[in-house]
Amino acid sequence: MRRIVLALGVCVIVVALGFAAQAPTGTISGTVRNAAGAQLPAARLALVRDGVESRVLQSDGTGAFTFARVPAARYQLTASLAGFSPFSTHLDVAAGQTTALAIVLAPAAQAEDAAAPQAEPLHASSADASARRIPRWEGLSGSAIGGAIGGVAGGVVGGMPSAPLPYSGRPHGRYDGTSENYARIDDNPFRRVAAEPLSTFSIDVDTASYANVRRFLNAGALPPPDAVRTEELINYFRFDYPLPGADAPISITTELAACPWNPKHRLALVGLQSRPPAIGALPPRNLVFLIDVSGSMDSPDKLPLIRTGLRMLVDTLTPADRIALVVYAGHTGVVLPATSGRQKAAIHAAIARLEAGGSTNGGAGITLAYDIAQQNFVKGGINRVILATDGDFNVGVTSQGALTRLIEEKRGTGVFLSVLGVGTGNIKDATMEMLADRGNGNYSYLDTLHEARKVLVSEAGATLVTVAKDVKIQVEFNPTHVGAYRLIGYENRLLANADFNNDRKDAGEIGAGHTVTALYELIPPGEEGLVSDVDPLKDQRPVTPTGTRTDEVMTVKLRYKAPDGDVSRLLSVAVKNRVSDDSPNIGFAAAVAEFGMLLRSSEHHGSATHASAA
Repeated sequence: MRRIVLALGVCVIVVALGFAAQAPTGTISGTVRNAAGAQLPAARLALVRDGVESRVLQSDGTGAFTFARVPAARYQLTASLAGFSPFSTHLDVAAGQTTALAIVLAPAAQAEDAAAPQAEPLHASSADASARRIPRWEGLSGSAIGGAIGGVAGGVVGGMPSAPLPYSGRPHGRYDGTSENYARIDDNPFRRVAAEPLSTFSIDVDTASYANVRRFLNAGALPPPDAVRTEELINYFRFDYPLPGADAPISITTELAACPWNPKHRLALVGLQSRPPAIGALPPRNLVFLIDVSGSMDSPDKLPLIRTGLRMLVDTLTPADRIALVVYAGHTGVVLPATSGRQKAAIHAAIARLEAGGSTNGGAGITLAYDIAQQNFVKGGINRVILATDGDFNVGVTSQGALTRLIEEKRGTGVFLSVLGVGTGNIKDATMEMLADRGNGNYSYLDTLHEARKVLVSEAGATLVTVAKDVKIQVEFNPTHVGAYRLIGYENRLLANADFNNDRKDAGEIGAGHTVTALYELIPPGEEGLVSDVDPLKDQRPVTPTGTRTDEVMTVKLRYKAPDGDVSRLLSVAVKNRVSDDSPNIGFAAAVAEFGMLLRSSEHHGSATHASAA
């Protein structure tokens, strides 16, 4: 009897499958591109029927997609990708027919761009100039750091959730991935002016930490504290500083204000503004992309993202520009020799040939890329090797010391090195930051196509055109007005005071149109009692600063070199004892600094909360 029942069951299944096989189905096939025609991988496509998503997939590395064996019916098809406005259309699937679609995604005007604080000038002429921070954070958007701040304020205290939260851009706890590598950062301490009146550091225009932090928050996790470099969060944004005059490529702006997280303290802002590139006058570019095609790059947020970013860049190349593609994995090779920007079809074809696989010989690739850049060197132009990787150098030159010596040797040729970091779970952040710093370049992290467009297209001038190198800042504090001070961020950019006048000491570079912002937290004289100090010396006579400049809080000095120069120039500005109550620059910078301190669980965050940073 049991065999009869089983046999009947099998018959029913076979009959059902037969009917299913005969059910009328069709196919939907197409591509996803941007307005310039560049293919967009990793776009999310969904078929919706009766208000319910029935099928979901992603576009492949060439932007193509196919829904096979789709039951004949009417559907809504949606497409979405970070940095672009959502797309939606209705279509009918007919039996035995293929419906072809060419989807074009437009840049988001009100999506990610609106949710995140914009990397655009903050105008002091805003209608709400009295507001402490501009722009205002806009609550629970969940698509960028602005939404993440609102989400954190909704239920997180002291860096951890106070109650279970549904995911809407709200962090649920620290990321505990052990394969990502970050250099340890210990917050700068307060220093007594009586003992250390000088503060010296190299500028930093990297933005990788901001985009990386945004990646964690969008995934619903708090970043590791060492992934948060507060100065990079601040410098992701452009501030409203005066343009430099004709006698220097950089201007210096200073401001004083009350400290939001400690009413007894004050904040001092030091802002730099470089001269922007002339419209339509970008120098000829000699770009060599060194692309990691190892097995670890086989992920939609890694090599496919780089390919799409390259396609967007190619559309901006002029006949005077040259671009080369070098790949490295188990072996190193040239996918595209130095090619004129007029040969766009050949460049796009080479980009399409980039595929992941193998291990990672980063050192050999760097050497080859520099050789190609030097062979095609453009005097007075942009000569740059751009390394695109997740930072996992696991074959060949692996030690940071060997890589550092290699990069320092090559930068003397006038070819600088920038780094594009990508991916999750395998990031070697410390290595990538070190390479860019030693190579006189920038370190950016690409978490979305929007960020790739920002770095490679919309801000190519600031990213690639160096207007000054070895830029150092030294601040002297007046003990009449400052008892102790603390530099917020820049922990891995500190210099010895004697390095300020040493032109052989390497420092940071600033690109065309860049702004650089640094904040100091100041403790007034008589209030620095809790600042750590050494025991009184037995055989030394104490030195008491006189502080005769009663109307000046501090003096800011700046040294810089021309991009092809070896001798530095000096700029100096005295900061008067005048507090700004309505400056959008220092107010916004303070808000970002607050958020950074909270993410780092900094002991110096005082009364700061996620709500006060919002």
